[in-house]
Amino acid sequence: MNAVLRGDPRHQVDMCRGPLLRKIVLFSIPLIFSGILQLLFNTVDLIVVGRFASYQALAAVGATSSLTHLLVNFCLGISIGANVAVARRLGARKKHETSLAVHTTIAFSLLCGLVAGGLGIAVARGILGVMRTPPDIIGMSVTYMRIYFAGMPIVMLYNFGSAVMHAMGDTKRPFYFLIIAGIANVLLNLFFVVVCHFDVGGVAAATVISQGIAALLILRVLLKTPGACRVKLRLLRIDRAVLSELLRIGVPAGIQRGCFSLANLWVQSSLNTFGSVVVAGNTAAIAWESIGTLLSSTFGQTLVSFVGQNHGGRQYARIRTSIKYCGMLSFFSTMAFAAALLAGARPALALFNTDPDVIAWGVARYWVIMPPLCICGFQECFASALRGLGHSLGPTLVMIFCICVLRIVWIMTVFRFWPSFTVLVMTFPVSWASAALFLGIYLRYALKKIPRENQSLPA
Repeated sequence: MNAVLRGDPRHQVDMCRGPLLRKIVLFSIPLIFSGILQLLFNTVDLIVVGRFASYQALAAVGATSSLTHLLVNFCLGISIGANVAVARRLGARKKHETSLAVHTTIAFSLLCGLVAGGLGIAVARGILGVMRTPPDIIGMSVTYMRIYFAGMPIVMLYNFGSAVMHAMGDTKRPFYFLIIAGIANVLLNLFFVVVCHFDVGGVAAATVISQGIAALLILRVLLKTPGACRVKLRLLRIDRAVLSELLRIGVPAGIQRGCFSLANLWVQSSLNTFGSVVVAGNTAAIAWESIGTLLSSTFGQTLVSFVGQNHGGRQYARIRTSIKYCGMLSFFSTMAFAAALLAGARPALALFNTDPDVIAWGVARYWVIMPPLCICGFQECFASALRGLGHSLGPTLVMIFCICVLRIVWIMTVFRFWPSFTVLVMTFPVSWASAALFLGIYLRYALKKIPRENQSLPA
């Protein structure tokens, strides 16, 4: 691809040429470690408050996760639209349109962060009350949420900026920046909690500051990168045509992610009825479990970029091969992780809190979630491939029904008649399986609509 269009080839991957499996692996590895580092922002919060404060503080941070994810995931879903919009223009070698897409993405990310942050601060206490958050932790939960949401503009700047870099094929530098931010997060957590005794307020502030460091580093790269993806502050504006495409693909994905979190709010509300010890055990379990679901979503993110660029470049055979490779990698990586976590569940959970009851509830969750974890990977890969092909509304409707509606119906019916912790947690693998089935059928239909052979772009 034209170097003037693509920029510095040392940091980027040409997804339309060369051996696919090697490029997918090289592209995915930094994404995996970047995602793990992002998870560590929250995990370190949990470890510090669980070990140096109290299990109530641990539960308070955990009780906010579904609500924070509701707004954050909606905005991150929209960033998928940005990834596709930039990747397609790069694949089609359209320099001016690529630049418009990049500047629209950055400008929109700041607007999105301001709106999401303000909304999160406004609804924090009210929604936590509706969720039946235990009285002994609701005050700390509100404090954590309000500080976290105050930093949403920089969180969105990092994630939308990363989406641009991923569309370019650059996953290494966002990973390096998260290493720097992760180290800052650990040091700030220990300072605010151990030295200053700020408990949940301290870990929230540490998370926001450290993610701000990563966001500034991403922006610095985009300001200096050569080629069509270079950001010039004087050109920051929202182009209507680009925004329309970004929203057409991103809003359904954002609604889907937001609905996932909304359904999980319902699950969290039911979980809260078991008491703060169960909430603490569940919170500790999810911290490690999230690495497994991260593996699934990472190969989904990879597919969005590879399918998007190859669709723009008319490399249709590579689209099918990319889907096969990502599905295979997702399956084997999630199964290996699940086996490792089941084997070391108790010491892993003890990092967060040594209370035997807290650990026991975490182990109970793992035996339900870990064995079928690979199904989550198929669900993510199928949905992401469809979005890379330009199908956004269809997979969103499938996911909303299979994940969101099904979980709520499960709680209102099955859990109502058998109100046990195991039955409640079973809603996750049941919903994954239904989504994977229907999305697989949909993807097979979508692939029949595109040519099987590669085609050349017009000169």
